[in-house]
Amino acid sequence: MTPHLIALDVDGTIVGYDGSLSESVKQVLDRLAEEGHHLVISTGRALPGALEVVHALDLKHGFVVCSNGSVVVRLDPELPLGWEMHHVVSFDPKDALEQMHAALPTALFLVEDPDLHRWASGAFPVGELAESDTLDIVDFEELLTKRATRIVMREVNGTAEEFAAAVDSLGLHEVSYSVGWSNWLDIAPDGVSKASGLELVAEELGVEHAHTVGAGDGLNDIEMIEWVEHGIVMGQSKDELKVLASVVTDSVDDDGLAVALVDYFSLDSALLEAEGTTNTRP
Repeated sequence: MTPHLIALDVDGTIVGYDGSLSESVKQVLDRLAEEGHHLVISTGRALPGALEVVHALDLKHGFVVCSNGSVVVRLDPELPLGWEMHHVVSFDPKDALEQMHAALPTALFLVEDPDLHRWASGAFPVGELAESDTLDIVDFEELLTKRATRIVMREVNGTAEEFAAAVDSLGLHEVSYSVGWSNWLDIAPDGVSKASGLELVAEELGVEHAHTVGAGDGLNDIEMIEWVEHGIVMGQSKDELKVLASVVTDSVDDDGLAVALVDYFSLDSALLEAEGTTNTRP
């Protein structure tokens, strides 16, 4: 089969929400890589968190789209770090941060700068960032002085309905944003999404759009699922994403990614019989 670009969300798609990687999923992805397909991690995670999964899958070459498309990294084992920055998009977060803070003054805020350093107004709940590096905690006012590849707003208290209403009231312009699962808002530069990052990667790899596949489970995957030729949506996803799918597969707990890829690429179904999981987080 012609080599495909296979864009893969991380949390809730490749790995469970606890960071566990199924042996079946790993074996299917290993087989696709062996057959010459391009596995492209495409995640809202910052680079350190994305690299946890890169290492778990033993990916050495190719590209990683992280921070919801604001950062694209090229993998190469010959490089000192094993990777290099390929493309970074940033914006001035001041106006958006001020609007967000006015709407939800008790929320936590995080800014990732173009050097991939992260600054936050307070400590996020343990494990939520799913990344191994630490944050620099600073006053909210200092966040206003930073250049950003993305902003995160996280409201620990309150209901999902109250959070959604606050976000709707913001009237954000000149940025792209998506509401996550648990009172979580990601903001990227206008026009930037996983899809925009993947379009750059497809051009670099010389992959035609007809040979693109994507899999995801969250609202930050909407543009990606719309962009790819074949969109796989996980079974636990919200209806807003499911209606865009080429196929809705099983949930992440039932190895839905592996099931859908085995079917689409006509792989040996015995790959689905592997048992066990590993933890992708250090």
